[in-house]
Amino acid sequence: MQIIAGLSMRNLEPRVWDPESPYYLPDLQAVMVSYAEFHAVPWFRKKAMREGLREFLGIPSDSKVRVYLDNGAFYFYRAGKRMPAEEYMEFVHHNRIRPDWYPIPAERIPVPMMSHQMQAACRMATIKANRVHNLDGYVPVAHVGPFLEKYTKAIKADAKTWAKRRVALGGIVPNLLRAPKALSYELVLDCLFQFRADFPADEKDLHIFGIGGTATVHLAALVGADSVDSSGWRNRAVRGLVQLPGKGDRTAAKLGSWRGRELSAQDKKELRLCECPVCAKRGWRGMTKSGLTAFCHRATHNLWVLLKEAEWVNAKIHSGEYADEYQSRMDNSTYLPLLKTALEKRSGTP
Repeated sequence: MQIIAGLSMRNLEPRVWDPESPYYLPDLQAVMVSYAEFHAVPWFRKKAMREGLREFLGIPSDSKVRVYLDNGAFYFYRAGKRMPAEEYMEFVHHNRIRPDWYPIPAERIPVPMMSHQMQAACRMATIKANRVHNLDGYVPVAHVGPFLEKYTKAIKADAKTWAKRRVALGGIVPNLLRAPKALSYELVLDCLFQFRADFPADEKDLHIFGIGGTATVHLAALVGADSVDSSGWRNRAVRGLVQLPGKGDRTAAKLGSWRGRELSAQDKKELRLCECPVCAKRGWRGMTKSGLTAFCHRATHNLWVLLKEAEWVNAKIHSGEYADEYQSRMDNSTYLPLLKTALEKRSGTP
């Protein structure tokens, strides 16, 4: 399973994909940018279409890092704006953009607080977009929730959509963030396993939107996702938060009103031994300050931890050792019961 690092074009530092950068992470295989940012800042859009998407991002021409393009559907929903499908399509198909992966336009995300009728309308619009764009490189999308089975049936009913190798599952973030009327964690997990069963790994590459955290990456790997994306490595760094393997957030720098669990003596000991490129060279205390350099330190550290966590999970699942070791690895009371349930579902035990 791959971790796709979500970027912000307003500040591309730390340049974790660039071998010339002090924050370079050689294990990173792909990044994701959102069309919403190109739409919000027109000169970003024009510059990318003039220079090329990879050039705009500063990704070296010989780099093997892939570029995923998100359609920005969740951003447009939260902003109360219509998704600019035509503009998105023009951008995707411009001869200098050429993203390696991009979902359908006109996606509408059914969030939990919507009425049943509104969620049904979102589902119908997304299914229509999947069908309309069944002959090009757009990745078909489905959403967790009460209509998931209908998404699946619609994708399978259209031979050309079904023939595509890639599929994506979204609508998860509002539920994990406990939005009003959110599905329980257990129901979200049921949706993930059911969708993977309906689209087996030997037939479809499955991307799951927005669950790339150090705890949720365990769930995604157990489900059998091929890739997940995460912007949390940057968002946490902005708030002064850092992550440790198998643990939740820790406050490294007290910034503004953001507060979290303080670093314990054991946490500090682990950080002193951290082998991420920044901690190894500069020591972990650089993360405790304010400013761009400290932000880059925290962000790079967070992404390195996430990549290593995914590497550990993948290796343990492959070797068959995961079930025996995950409880000692994880220090997260919220997700431990879910991991136990996920293991039972994966093995087929009740």
